Amino acid sequence: MYVFEDLLKIIKLNDAGYDVGKINKAYEIAATAHQGQMRKSGDPYISHPIAVAIILADLGMDTESVVAALLHDVVEDTQVEIDTIRKEFGEETAQLVDGMTKLGKIPFSSREEQQAENVRKMLIAMAQDVRVIIIKLADRLHNMRTADYWGEQKARDKALETMEVYAPIAHRLGIRAIKEELEDISLRYLDPVACKEIDNLLQTDKEEQDHFIEAIREKITERLSGHYTDLLIEGRVKSLYSIYRKLYIQGRSYDEIYDIYAIRVIVTTVNECYNVLGEVHDMFRPIPHRFKDYISTPKANMYQSLHTTVFDKAAIPFEVQIRTWDMHHTAEYGIAAHWKYKAGIQGKDSLEDKIAWVRQLLESQKDSVDVQEILGSIKSDLTSDEVYVFTPKGDVITLPTGATVIDFAYAIHTQVGNRMVGAKIDGRMVSLDTPVQTGQIVSIITTNAKGHGPSRDWISIVKTSSTRNKIRSWFKKERREENIQQGRAELEKEFRRNNLLLEPEQMDEFLARITRNQRLNSVEEFYAALGYGGISLTKIMPRIKELYNQNYKDNSEKILKKQLEKAATQKPRKASSGVIVEGLDSCLVKFSKCCNPLPGDQIIGYITRGYGVSIHKQDCINVTSSLNDPNQKARWVSCEWSEASGKETFKSTVDIYGKDRPGLLVDVSIALNNMHVPVYSLIAREQPEDSTAIQITFGISGLDQLNHIIKTLCRISGVNRVERTVQ
Repeated sequence: MYVFEDLLKIIKLNDAGYDVGKINKAYEIAATAHQGQMRKSGDPYISHPIAVAIILADLGMDTESVVAALLHDVVEDTQVEIDTIRKEFGEETAQLVDGMTKLGKIPFSSREEQQAENVRKMLIAMAQDVRVIIIKLADRLHNMRTADYWGEQKARDKALETMEVYAPIAHRLGIRAIKEELEDISLRYLDPVACKEIDNLLQTDKEEQDHFIEAIREKITERLSGHYTDLLIEGRVKSLYSIYRKLYIQGRSYDEIYDIYAIRVIVTTVNECYNVLGEVHDMFRPIPHRFKDYISTPKANMYQSLHTTVFDKAAIPFEVQIRTWDMHHTAEYGIAAHWKYKAGIQGKDSLEDKIAWVRQLLESQKDSVDVQEILGSIKSDLTSDEVYVFTPKGDVITLPTGATVIDFAYAIHTQVGNRMVGAKIDGRMVSLDTPVQTGQIVSIITTNAKGHGPSRDWISIVKTSSTRNKIRSWFKKERREENIQQGRAELEKEFRRNNLLLEPEQMDEFLARITRNQRLNSVEEFYAALGYGGISLTKIMPRIKELYNQNYKDNSEKILKKQLEKAATQKPRKASSGVIVEGLDSCLVKFSKCCNPLPGDQIIGYITRGYGVSIHKQDCINVTSSLNDPNQKARWVSCEWSEASGKETFKSTVDIYGKDRPGLLVDVSIALNNMHVPVYSLIAREQPEDSTAIQITFGISGLDQLNHIIKTLCRISGVNRVERTVQ
């Protein structure tokens, strides 16, 4: 447990010009506000804000950040108001504390919506002041360090959220130490068995590992010392999560991981980095295709280093990372180096450039109203796996792994993507769904034809949410009427599929309610959002069905009966289902599995609650028993096959009984194949006295074809009889 004196010691050691009086004042307010509050561990609650402040002080963050860390929970969990913070510490600190406050007072329909809105608020606050997210990362890190007290399920939920949102943000900000610790702690809750296996592997060789790293470090030091000033050489073992990814996600064996051991060489200048690379390759044998130059091509999170993997004399592989001191500061502290090493990132404008991706991410989400999709997009855009692709002019475009040439086009410029008609990779024409790889040169072919734009199909092809939302934005602006029509058609189709039947006035009221739930101003806006993809109908249908069942549970049966009565005197135009139900030409039907009716069978329909009309054979045992029940008799309606039924495929099952002999199953399969019958399942079972029973389900057009198949199968040697299966 941390106490305030621990924080004061670190502040004194840092000698970074902290306003100790201000920090003392913040502690007194926080300690008073949290008086009597305890954490699940049994520690006083104030120990948590102190621990967060210590993490920030270790990072070298400024006075305002440390003060905000001490106060970050008082507005949310105590009676202290944000205006009090503003009055005592100023607007800057108040904004940091407010950015840390969750959206706890806003009602949401699901935990995912709450999480998505919290993440979005956090990113908005981060775009205004990046210190908000650094404080939040420190807060999450200390909470994960004490996750054992949460309980198993909550710990797993928080670990998953940490792995999907917070660790990737720490990676994008370049704060390596926090990123790796968040990943390692989270993994221990998400996959404890695998973690134990990796721990065992590492502990088994720990003494050898330490000896190997020290021997290599001494060898490189002996070679380089005297030639370079301000030289540092250190060694480390790869992080737990990094090993896990290679073992369990990439499917490698432990022996195939070449960078479990790493040596880091830090020098003064970029020229010295490349000179050291030559020295290392002279001392050890480099492994082909394992060299990466992140100095000339930095990562999106500002990381720069030379990476090479080499063998020692015993053929043990290890990685060597070579960088300057400025690069090292950025690699370790990322965006926090702006405060810890003022010379590392010069000026406010430079800092703004480093977090430009946050604004791009928020900009890409502005047309989306599906908060769960927003969260998914944020997670995918924060992925740590990236590729580096070149334009024909030599500019480098950074994209997430798996990104397509369409993503590349939109990364260059929105208009390039909108006018794209083709693409070349290294001079060869490729399809638009082709993923790009590091080192490729991609050129985009565009058109100036009036009215040309992206295809709706691209939305399901592209990898990044920014690309997806740029495409949706184009459709939103350029194709509003088309979006409304498509959205209405999709909704009507989904309502029919789920048998959600409503009277016209009920439909207006119901759609208005759905629109309000989606925070939109009109039903047309709702249709348009469905049309351009701003709302995923698949994701909101469970909630729509829930609302329907709450308010119109018995509605579908009443409306279906009205439709049947109205249609009784009308001649149907067509029957899309293959069945005409008492003259009704567009009725939701399903074919009962108890008798599997086929065209040619005499059929009858049963009005179900919520599922339309169920079609049975007239001699089905369930029909005869139900018709004798006065309470059920009124639900039965007359049905007949339509002319369209012969064009459909129906499933039917037969049982084949015969003598068990070699090749019988093969002969049956050949016979069905010769008749071009699609087989969905085939089960053979041994029977007493050397007999066998084979059950086959296949697709046919009707009763006539079934009778022909049965006759053909009966002619096979060893087959005694073939019967249509009755369940």
